[in-house]
Amino acid sequence: MMSRLLAPGLVLLCVSLALAAADTTPPVPAANSSQASPAVATPQSAATPAATPPAATASPVTPPATAASPVTPQSADKSGPSGRAQPAAGAAGDETTYPLVDRIVAVVNTNIITLSELTERTNLIASQLGRQGIALPPRAVLMRQVLDRMISDNVQLQYAKDEGIKVDDAQLDQAMERLATENKLSMTAFRAAVEKENVSWNKFREDIRGEITLARLREREVENRVNITDAEVNAQIEEENARGSAAQDELNLAHILIAVPEGATTERVEARRKRAEEALEQLKQGKPFAEVAAAYSEAPDALKGGNLGWRTAARLPSIFADAASKMTVGSYSNILRSPNGFHIIKLIDRRGTEAPAPISQFHARQILVKVNPEAEANEASNKIQSLYARLQGGEDFAKLATISSEDESRNRGGDLGWISEGETLPQFEKVLKSLKPGEISQPFQTPLGWHIVQLQEVRQADASTERRRMTAKQGLRARKSDEIYDEWSRQVRDQAYVDIRLDER
Repeated sequence: MMSRLLAPGLVLLCVSLALAAADTTPPVPAANSSQASPAVATPQSAATPAATPPAATASPVTPPATAASPVTPQSADKSGPSGRAQPAAGAAGDETTYPLVDRIVAVVNTNIITLSELTERTNLIASQLGRQGIALPPRAVLMRQVLDRMISDNVQLQYAKDEGIKVDDAQLDQAMERLATENKLSMTAFRAAVEKENVSWNKFREDIRGEITLARLREREVENRVNITDAEVNAQIEEENARGSAAQDELNLAHILIAVPEGATTERVEARRKRAEEALEQLKQGKPFAEVAAAYSEAPDALKGGNLGWRTAARLPSIFADAASKMTVGSYSNILRSPNGFHIIKLIDRRGTEAPAPISQFHARQILVKVNPEAEANEASNKIQSLYARLQGGEDFAKLATISSEDESRNRGGDLGWISEGETLPQFEKVLKSLKPGEISQPFQTPLGWHIVQLQEVRQADASTERRRMTAKQGLRARKSDEIYDEWSRQVRDQAYVDIRLDER
């Protein structure tokens, strides 16, 4: 529920460039694993389930002419998702007349991806995989994986632009300062670390702007649609109890996905199964799991060696949790079948949960003013400041929240109920902890908008019960969010015009 401010998973994906100087290995940029355009089938592409597309997605468009790009003119006779022939990328001409400066490897709606861009990104990811000790797949395979991710990111960035989602320079500067602080570097040292990786500072800033944009897009399109009921939490706890005490352990898993589209023919399913069997055979021959995942997996984490990180059972699909409960550390599963396709998982490690310490809970109410991307830049902040002035003038918080708050808590005078530590956005929790009972905060901003919050009460809760329910709820929310995001991103990609030209010469 949005009013409870449950924190979405927000990852700044390009941070790895700066972290490299500190000998750390953060996650590779995430992207969905939807299929390539019907125009060109690639070994790493797989058709994905069709679904009713979001109302705001753009329809396929004609690719741009390449006159504006310093590339060698190439002919093309491709069809978009509608089956209509698309115009050639450039006028025919004597290729020897033009020096080959660069070439197009993919057209994504009205944008292009060039070979130099793909090469730069592939080199960065190869460097990162090397620092992780992951053996690289063949260069051609790696480039296809990277291109698929770049296409997916490009589609979503265009969607975000169409929807008016923006990150201004001031917000970007704050993010850059935060990244430098998190890496324990001054801004000067941070910039030097980035440029040491042969990435221009301006390019890095724009990459970070793009990652923040994608995170905000996910928050708007996915996170706010996720709701977890008490019945779902109870069912999850019952399921864990049935598996025994180990069901509460945290699991570090890696994953290989061979996707199967919804409604696939028997022949298509069998072809996908054979590819999963090829991956399993590679593992049986002794190849490292991470290398096989980077070469075969069609999941977003493929270029991280398939690593899913530490997850509770509630965060995992039941098919994974059930298989992992019977596995020993270091082993991998047989092929698992789900509606999404074929899977192989590896149990990297397992750890038990410590006895939970008591947790604080906060009873609070709020006034929320959302930011409308189509409105004037300061409209929301001006409105929240006006409401704050009225509160300072003695107006009743509950009445003002009922009239002015832009979330469903207005039906309760802004009452959010009891919020446990770790259950809300970090910015929101920080403000709550700074208040005394009865105190009203100054206006502050989170990804959800502008807030004024009043702390009413604080209590210590029985951690053993509350913590388990909260952990189950957070895990279920993250799992459902992942599922909705995967489906949504496939819908957006399926509606985009994508023309892959990587194999053209």
